[in-house]
Amino acid sequence: MIKAGIIGATGYAGNEIVRLLLGHKEVEIKWLYSKSFAGQDYASIYRNLFKIVDSPCIADDISSLADEVDVIFTATPQGFLASVLTDELLAKAKFIDLSADYRIKDVATYEKWYKLEHKSPELIKKAVYGLCEINRKDIAGTRLLANPGCFTTCSILTAYPLVKEGLIDADTLIINALSGVSGAGRGAKVANLFCEVNESAKAYGVTNHRHTPEIEEQLSYANGSPIMINFTPHLVPMNRGIFATETATLKSGVTAEDIKAAYEKHYGNEQFIRLMKDDQVPETRFVEGSNFVDIGFKVDERTNRVVMMGAIDNLVKGAAGQAVQNMNIMFGFDEAEGLRAIPMVP
Repeated sequence: MIKAGIIGATGYAGNEIVRLLLGHKEVEIKWLYSKSFAGQDYASIYRNLFKIVDSPCIADDISSLADEVDVIFTATPQGFLASVLTDELLAKAKFIDLSADYRIKDVATYEKWYKLEHKSPELIKKAVYGLCEINRKDIAGTRLLANPGCFTTCSILTAYPLVKEGLIDADTLIINALSGVSGAGRGAKVANLFCEVNESAKAYGVTNHRHTPEIEEQLSYANGSPIMINFTPHLVPMNRGIFATETATLKSGVTAEDIKAAYEKHYGNEQFIRLMKDDQVPETRFVEGSNFVDIGFKVDERTNRVVMMGAIDNLVKGAAGQAVQNMNIMFGFDEAEGLRAIPMVP
């Protein structure tokens, strides 16, 4: 049994970590950290946990709190962990960070896209990018885990096998992705009010969304050389979910069977990636509340392009679920522990 602390426990991703860890047989939640709600009972903020969690939120000294736990999840805004993390803290506990602070290896790229000065660039080299199905071996040995973003998790996993196997011209990759409103976080914003979002859909961050360099960096590793993509996110009126539609030009002679074989090679034994049958396409409603990634594809012979489709729950596989999956790998637990929930329908 290990002990865990959660910083940023009152955000949507933080609450999802709490929910998942409560069903984990190897973990005890030691404390819940929130500056905004310090002193308030956690169950008064999230009443789904009424008579399940009886702890108050705290905002004590992080160094002292690190002495009490084996792992700390930071579900915090960009820049927070980078401003407080030190080698001394890392020696006390393993950190799983859900922000972008340690995802991008090039400091200048991070600072350009996030408009922040990185406060601990010397620690970036110690971080492992926590895309479990791709970096499992490196994840097992790290003390600093950079948990991928929701758009990036879905986008990268959907295209990765075809990029890795050289089946597509990676520089022709175009990604259009839809997100539920919870992806914007729990903070009050006019643009996310019900009347602003309901019965509408919109693109945002067009040509400059900050997940772009993260997707490019990881797929460039798979490609063996740098690539550039077009990534356009969209907000749609649903609570949860990411749906990515990705297109790219096929290399000469590549067939649908080649593509299917590539997906099977990389994901055929992955318990959280479900490859669709030929006549099926993913749907967000069939992954809701779960850690699954559903992936399908269709070849357009007329244009010699492939259409790849992926669906995840942005708060589970796109955030908290992947964080718990990473924790399981880091501590040598069953990778699926705490993550066996079946998707909720309807």
